[in-house]
Amino acid sequence: MAKQEVTYDSIIKEINSRQFAPVYYLMGEEPYYIDRISDYIAENVLTEEERGFNQMVLYGQDTDIGNIVASAKRYPMMAEYQVIIVKEAQALRNIDELTYYLQKPQPTTVLVFCHKYGTLDRRKKVATEIEKVGRIFESKKLKETMLPSFITNYVRAKGTAIDMKAANMMTECVGADLNRLASELDKLIIAKPKNDEPITPELVEECVGISKDYNVFELKNALMVKDVVKANTIAKYMESNKKTFPMQMVLPMLFNFYANLMMAYYAPEKSESGIAAYLDLRSPWQAKEYMTAMPYYNAWKVMYIISDIRKYDALSKGYGANATDKGLLLELIYHILHK
Repeated sequence: MAKQEVTYDSIIKEINSRQFAPVYYLMGEEPYYIDRISDYIAENVLTEEERGFNQMVLYGQDTDIGNIVASAKRYPMMAEYQVIIVKEAQALRNIDELTYYLQKPQPTTVLVFCHKYGTLDRRKKVATEIEKVGRIFESKKLKETMLPSFITNYVRAKGTAIDMKAANMMTECVGADLNRLASELDKLIIAKPKNDEPITPELVEECVGISKDYNVFELKNALMVKDVVKANTIAKYMESNKKTFPMQMVLPMLFNFYANLMMAYYAPEKSESGIAAYLDLRSPWQAKEYMTAMPYYNAWKVMYIISDIRKYDALSKGYGANATDKGLLLELIYHILHK
């Protein structure tokens, strides 16, 4: 029987059912879900009165496995459980020494390790022992194509909705930093009028400082259909507002779009569902933009565009003779439009 995947939702469901594992090892490149799970455990295992004597936070830089195990073996005081959260667990030395504790963990202790920006080697014996008695959760970076779904689900969980264009604006301009994205969405939810209308692009423009007309999402839309006037107008606006639109924010969006467009040409089935499946997109509607762009480009042109984006990325970082980022975006947009 295949082992069930440990997910954010499965852990939250266990906590709500008060089925606590003795050890949770939360790791990965995306800190958002690590913080969410550890905070949820901290807020929901014990009552407020119980936390004073039975909940502690340790830091990997300032402790060791011996101290953690000694704390974990204690019995809770006037409570059913105690909670120990080890932050910065990636800094712990000799993590293998935890193996001895895992062979007979204290059933009244909920021990949580928060290992950010990396992972525990699952080939290690300690990882095998954790999986036997507890949970290993890997928090992976979301692909850009998954961000609109994250945004939609986040605001839905808060009891509201968001316009798809507004969600795309947030995706393109805030990016895949989920903690920042959640923070910006919280601002929108608070600012939103108390009615049944979704969060609009106008509200995003007002609260987050993203223009509904001048943003990377609209730039991509203009390039998609080779709208020369609109693309150059937006590029000029971005050139004059470099603090808001640095090259290193714009270029990844362009690269991802044209890299996916390149792959779309090789999809066995040139339909929304076929391209979505080939590109591993969440839903067919996300393939529409690639189908829209395909008549305006061909695979050879896209290959040269990707090469140009790489070149201008290097120039924007100072590589090349007398390279500065002044005017580079406009140059790149010219090359893209005239391929």
